[in-house]
Amino acid sequence: MSKPILLSIPHMGDRELEFVQEAFDTNWISPVGPNIDAFEQEFCQAINAHYGAAVCSGTAALHLALRLVGVEAGDEVFCSTLTFIASASPITYLGAKPVFIDSDRSSWNMNPQLLQEALEHRAKIGKLPKAVVLVHLYGQSADIDPILAACNQYEIPLIEDAAEALGATYKDRSPGTFGKVGIFSFNGNKIITTSGGGMLVSSDSELIAKARFLATQARDPAPYYEHSQIGYNYRLSNVLAGIGRGQLLVLKERVAARRRNFKLYQQALQDLPGIEFMPEANYGKSTHWLTCITIDAKDFGVDREQMRLELAQQQIETRPVWKPLHLQPVFDEYECIGGSVAEDLFERGLCLPSSSNLTDEEIDCIIQAIKKLKYC
Repeated sequence: MSKPILLSIPHMGDRELEFVQEAFDTNWISPVGPNIDAFEQEFCQAINAHYGAAVCSGTAALHLALRLVGVEAGDEVFCSTLTFIASASPITYLGAKPVFIDSDRSSWNMNPQLLQEALEHRAKIGKLPKAVVLVHLYGQSADIDPILAACNQYEIPLIEDAAEALGATYKDRSPGTFGKVGIFSFNGNKIITTSGGGMLVSSDSELIAKARFLATQARDPAPYYEHSQIGYNYRLSNVLAGIGRGQLLVLKERVAARRRNFKLYQQALQDLPGIEFMPEANYGKSTHWLTCITIDAKDFGVDREQMRLELAQQQIETRPVWKPLHLQPVFDEYECIGGSVAEDLFERGLCLPSSSNLTDEEIDCIIQAIKKLKYC
């Protein structure tokens, strides 16, 4: 190829500039304005959520969510281990401690049975977590019903990290709309982007109002700057919200394109010995935000890292699946319940280029490069 094929890049539509230009024309160049209000409303309509607050990142949304459900210093919060660090780092912002939960093989997401057993054990010893952070991984929803039932049994708020799963479904509903709070990300590599941004959603209007309050430095109603609580500078820019409004208009097309990528890869590679694809659970539809495979070196002939390096030589960017958080040096003092499944997926898992604007030529180039590795 004449240019590198990157893992996941922004894909702009035809309308984003109109909303951005409107922000410039009306001089709403700030973290307030009509684009923010409209983006929140239109996003909630798109996923059938009740209320939403647009913020500067998915990480900020998760930080706010944890604070809003009452997580404090010294508390423990259960969290998926197979995920990006941003799913757990906000737990530590509040002085709380993450406890990591292993994946199941059927979805790669949090294992509901492990969670149930862990909560039963913690209830017996009087040490229940303050919240559960459930991550929906690589565009696929976790199995929410049993996880939500386990949380409700012990009156523990469920926070859904749906940063990677916008456009996915779980039993015809959007992940992120089941728990007490859901969060989404609009980072540059996501299904849709605002360059950088996030959204916090909930059916609790008071919670969302409090999120907006905290996200704008917790300014009390007064003619001067009065603050009785510590807040954050977390609101999304009106300019970036304009990008988000344009991106929402093409969300369905972006999901369809990523699912098409997955199908093309699967049709071409599924019969190769040693190659398996991340399963699509039968309870919903994955966006296949990233197409992920596992490589059995014994059957395929090269291992995950050899494949990654060989493809990099051909300017094809791939990336190992998330390194489990319980293996991260920064979290090595924290407990993990299980862990072997996530560790195996990390050792053998590889994410393939999955941008929604990949061309047929680029996909064929990637497929041929992988096939040649098998027959070298």
